[in-house]
Amino acid sequence: MALSAREPRVAPERLVAELVPPLRFETVRFDTYLPDPKQPSQGAAVKALDAFASGLGEGARAGTGRGGLWPRRARRRQPPEPRGIYLDGGYGVGKTHLLASLWHAAPVPREAKAFGTFVELTNLVGALGFRRTVDTLAGHRLLCIDEFELDDPGDTVLISSLLGQLAARGVALAATSNTLPGRLGEGRFAAADFLREIQGLAAHFRTLRIDGEDYRHRGLPRAPEPRPEEEVIRVAHATPGASLDAFGPLLDHLRRVHPSRYGALLGGVETVCLTGVRPVPDQATALRLVVLADRLYDREIPVLASGVPFDRLFGEEMLNGGYRKKYHRAVSRLTALARDAAAAA
Repeated sequence: MALSAREPRVAPERLVAELVPPLRFETVRFDTYLPDPKQPSQGAAVKALDAFASGLGEGARAGTGRGGLWPRRARRRQPPEPRGIYLDGGYGVGKTHLLASLWHAAPVPREAKAFGTFVELTNLVGALGFRRTVDTLAGHRLLCIDEFELDDPGDTVLISSLLGQLAARGVALAATSNTLPGRLGEGRFAAADFLREIQGLAAHFRTLRIDGEDYRHRGLPRAPEPRPEEEVIRVAHATPGASLDAFGPLLDHLRRVHPSRYGALLGGVETVCLTGVRPVPDQATALRLVVLADRLYDREIPVLASGVPFDRLFGEEMLNGGYRKKYHRAVSRLTALARDAAAAA
């Protein structure tokens, strides 16, 4: 099959139903997270998140005046604490593992908690509309947002308004990012012009810093070299559930498919085979590829490729620009998936 031949359609209701941890994080729990003993912040984060999850039990609904995450008496004597928790750290320190563990540990019904990436959240607003999104998510006790990033002023105002209304209606918030909440949008647009919205977002969270190295490369061999094109084609034809695409046409196809449908684009695919991988030509294409890399990683789909190595996908200007953290994350994840494909091949 070819991904570039697919035209997936996704109903808005499915977008809501799929707001759960992806397959890769379906079985993770706090006790399956292995803190690096050299990084005390990792163990401290586990304890803080475990306590946060416990505070989400029956009757603990923030901001409603009926109990809450903090005792009533304490709230009277001191300024109200943020109603969310924010995990800040580099690539591969286990932030998504911990966020998914929080979702699993929260003692509330499955339908009362939601988990999605920042992109999936903005796509949900685009599919449902702002008011319907607020009303839908306001029925939840916990909203977990992975890979929190602000790429443009529109997203800043949109998410600031959305999270403000959800917090006011008692929804507890948890998020991960590589950027401190007060510095979201920095280097991407005129963040100073939207300082009020950014500071408003930061006010919803208290920050937990998680230090450490990228576990995907900790003690592992270097990323495998790209394979010869004829080998990639042979493996694609010999592997059940494999897709086969030339890299250039696939990038063109991604331009015609909304990122909210990239997950559906991969439905039923067990292995992705790519020929002719080359540096991405422009920023818009690169950002679409980042979303595809995230969906591939979520679904644990190996990627076998010919062409240039994945660490040469993005040019120096991109890797040093405002979206550099997205690109580094994509390289890290695609490298992990390339190792999986090399082992399978």
